[in-house]
Amino acid sequence: MTELGLRLTVDGPVARVVLDRPDVRNAQTPAMWRALAEFGTTLPADVRVVVVSGEGPSFSAGLDRRLLMGEQADGEEPLLALGSKPAAEVHATIAGFQAGFSWLRRPEFVSIAAVQGHAVGAGFQLALACDLRVVTPDARFSMREPALGLVPDLGGTQPLVQLVGYARALEICATSRWVEAAEAKELGLANIVVPADELTATVKDLSDALLQPLAGAVRETKALLLGAADRSYDDQLEAERKAQERRLKELLAALG
Repeated sequence: MTELGLRLTVDGPVARVVLDRPDVRNAQTPAMWRALAEFGTTLPADVRVVVVSGEGPSFSAGLDRRLLMGEQADGEEPLLALGSKPAAEVHATIAGFQAGFSWLRRPEFVSIAAVQGHAVGAGFQLALACDLRVVTPDARFSMREPALGLVPDLGGTQPLVQLVGYARALEICATSRWVEAAEAKELGLANIVVPADELTATVKDLSDALLQPLAGAVRETKALLLGAADRSYDDQLEAERKAQERRLKELLAALG
C-alpha cells in the first residue's frame, strides 16, 4: 500500500496503520480510505490491538487539499463533484469512505491513535475513530469541514459528542478552532499527553497492557461500553448478564 501513502502491517496480535505521506502532512485520499476499509475486513482473528499513527511531524492534515480545491488527485474526482450525482450514489460513495474509519470501533480489538502535530478534518476524525488517543504536546485538533461549507462525515460526530458533550462538540465543529494538546487532555479527547520522544514507547506500553487480559474479556467489555449510551440502565444490566454468561461458558470450556 506504500504507493497510496499507507503502511499496513500485522505483527502477531498487533496491527499497525501508518499514514505515510509526510511531504503533505499525511493528507488523505479516498483511495487511502478504501485501502483502510479492506485492511479492516482482512485482519486476522487474533489481532487484539490496532495502532494508528502518521509518519513525520504530523498525524494528518486531513483531506488532500487538491480534492478540496476542485482538482483531481491521484485519479480521484474533486469532492464537490459528488454534488452533481444522484443521492443514492452520493450516499453509497460516502458510506465507502466511512468504512475506512468505522472498523476501528469493532469490539474484537482496541484501537490506539498516536497523535503528534496536526490532526485536522479527516485526521481528527481518524483519531476519533480510535478507542484511545495518546498525544504529544504539539498535537492540535481541528474539525475544519464546517469552515469549508461541509459537515464531518467520516464518523467523527458521535464519538466527539460522547467524549466532550454536545455543547462543546458543537462549539469545536462550528468554529473549526484549534484544540491544543493540554485542552484535549482536559476535555477527554486525549487519554494522555507525553513528550514526542516517548510517544512510541508509551503506545507500546499501553498495547502490552491491553494484551494482558484474556481477549474475550476485553472484547465483551468494549462491546458493553460502546452500547451503554444507547441502552436503559435495566437493558445495560441485562447486557452485562448475557456477556458474563458467555465469558463463564468460554472459560469453563477452556478448562474442560
